[in-house]
Formats: sequence, structure tokens, C-alpha cells
Amino acid sequence: MQKYVMAAALLFISVCVQSQPQRGNQPPPPPVPGEAMCTNISASSFPRLFPDRSIEFRMRAPEANKITLSLGKDYEMKSDGNGNWSVRTEPQVPGFHYYSVKVGGLSAADPASYSYFGMSRMASGVEVPEDSSVDYYFPKKGVPQGSLRSQKFYSAVCDQWRRMFIYTPPGYEENLNKRYPVLYLQHGGGEDERGWAIQGMMNFILDNLIAKGKAVPMIVVMNDGYAQLAGEPLAIQQPNQRSNMNAFTGFVDMMMKDVIPFIDSNFRTMPDKNNRAMAGLSWGSKQTADVTMPNLDTFSYIGLFSGGFLRENDDIKTVYNGVLADPARFDQEVKLLWLGVGSEEGPEGLLKTHNRLKEHGIKNSVYYLSEGTAHEWLTWRRCLHQFSQRLFK
Repeated sequence: MQKYVMAAALLFISVCVQSQPQRGNQPPPPPVPGEAMCTNISASSFPRLFPDRSIEFRMRAPEANKITLSLGKDYEMKSDGNGNWSVRTEPQVPGFHYYSVKVGGLSAADPASYSYFGMSRMASGVEVPEDSSVDYYFPKKGVPQGSLRSQKFYSAVCDQWRRMFIYTPPGYEENLNKRYPVLYLQHGGGEDERGWAIQGMMNFILDNLIAKGKAVPMIVVMNDGYAQLAGEPLAIQQPNQRSNMNAFTGFVDMMMKDVIPFIDSNFRTMPDKNNRAMAGLSWGSKQTADVTMPNLDTFSYIGLFSGGFLRENDDIKTVYNGVLADPARFDQEVKLLWLGVGSEEGPEGLLKTHNRLKEHGIKNSVYYLSEGTAHEWLTWRRCLHQFSQRLFK
């Protein structure tokens, strides 16, 4: 089977792990403080990262009167009077962060950086590195790589052609008799099916774990969580705003009636509940619960990253039509209910959910705390890294 490798993801990672080569025989330019970010487009010297993890941004806009950089907070850029603008931020925490520039009231991507779909629009991004010893989400020499496919499919539920990304593990194309379990993996609000493949680096996380024997080789399927029932008026999404709830009306039916049958018909899956898992981050965790809890005959593994399904005032015996009422039966049906959250994003709610489940008698609930991370991709990479090691064993 021909490999359809998603070039954007590989390009993003390749520049994150390689230095920029010298071109021709020209003498090297004078040294510039800091280090070019790995998320810069080719040959762009800025943004630049400093040892304290502050970042300097520069851009040229001769006709601009004011430019604001938005990275966690707003920074007013300063002009040198000749159309060149610059600003240096406060130290940033490690991880992947969206940012944009505001010119004349319009938020736009930085032309010097790669763009990513987040905040319900295309935005720039910077990858602030962790300690150099942390490499589980980068490609490694000698580690076989799986493939990422961009797959079009028709959804009868939504009455539209849609796209999903599919990861197949190393060896999928070579051993044509082998079948694999499947993880359905969802992005968060304001993102789409590209999120886990590009910002999340999920393919390299799985490649590295599989090579070490820490994860079972699996297929991973990533869909756009915005899915409306056919015939409904379009739910308009405003950038930087909460999603219109009407934008998700078709998601559960689409997953159950269109996506899972398509995957089982077109890929070498093990099409039974013991070999099927679903996980999601933030809003994707709610969607994961909405799909899996009413369909425990289809899923045995559930992962909720930075999001839950049990509110403080909910009766644990009645949510999702009483699926949790009988703890012993739930544990028999669900081999793993995994709850992960960052320590800096308010973890109390998910911990309380885990404790309530344990007190209720559910044994297969596992709680994971990502130390020092907030509601962002570093938390979710860590969650996937931990969660996937427990699947299908």
C-alpha cells in the first residue's frame, strides 16, 4: 500500500531537530543572540529563543502604526522608525504555544513562522523545548516510522465528504496478514483533525514506544470533531470564541455509523471491543465520553485528557443512562478509564471525579497528573505517552 505521509508534520519535526545548514561558500553572518526557533520557516532568523526561554520577535511592516504580539498575553512591539518592529517576551514555559500578531485590529499569523490550525483559525506557533533529555515525541535514528495518511471519506450522517488522518504503525505495509487494534483520538475545541498529527506529534510518540516494546502496534484514527447532522444550518464559528454547540450534533452518529465501519472495512483492524479505544483532549474528552459511554459494547479503553464527564452535582448512578450504576459490571466492560490533566490547569475537578469513581467501587479508573504543564499540547503529549502504554494488553 502506498504511503501518504503528511509532509507538513514531517517538515515541522525535521526543522525542530536539525540545525540550519550553511549555504554555498558565503562567510557565516555575524552571530545573533539567541537561537532560531525550530518552528520558523526555512532561513528565518526570528523568532529567537534565549536561554531563559524568553523569545524575541521581529518583523518588517513599514506602513504599520502599531503591532501587538499575542503569546499568552499581549506585548506591544516597538518600531525603530524605519519599519522594523521587535519585542522580547517574558520567559515561556516549555511546550507548544499558539501566537499571532495584531495589525490594525486584525489577528494574523507571523509570516516568519509555520502556521497551525488552533483558536478556530490559522495561527503561528512556537515550540519551547524541554530539557534536552526529553525526546519521546521526536523522531530518532534507527527507530522505524509509521505512516500518516490523509483520508477522504463520505459521511452519510453529515451528508458531506470529510477528511480524517490515520496512523499505521511500522510494518503495516510489509506484513499484510497482520491485524491491529485501533485508537480513535480526538483534538480539542478550536482545532481539527490535524492537531494530533502536527502539534501533538502523536506518530513519533507511538513510533518510539512501539520500538521499545512499551506500546502495542496500533492504528490511530483522528477525525474533525466539528460534525453537524445533514440538513442543519451551518453553525458559524467565530475565531477565539467558544464553539457553537450546534457544530457537534452529528459527531456521535458519524463516529458510530460512518467512521468505525469505514476503518474496519478499509484497514486491517481487529474489529471487536477489546481491540478498540478512544481518547480525546479538552472538548475532545467530552466527545470521547459521549461516544464511548453509551457504546460499551464497542469500546474497552477510554482516555480523557484535560476534561471530564462527571460534574460535581451529577448522580454517579444515573449519568449516561446509568452506565456507572453497577461498578463491577462497568469494570468488566471497561478495562481502562484513564483521566489525565496538567498541574497548572486546575486539576482538582478531574481528581475529584477519579476519587468519586473509586469510592463508588470502580477499580479501573486511573488518574495521571502532568507536573508543571497547563491546558496545552505538552500536557496532552504526556497523556498520550502514558495512556497508549496501557492499551490492548
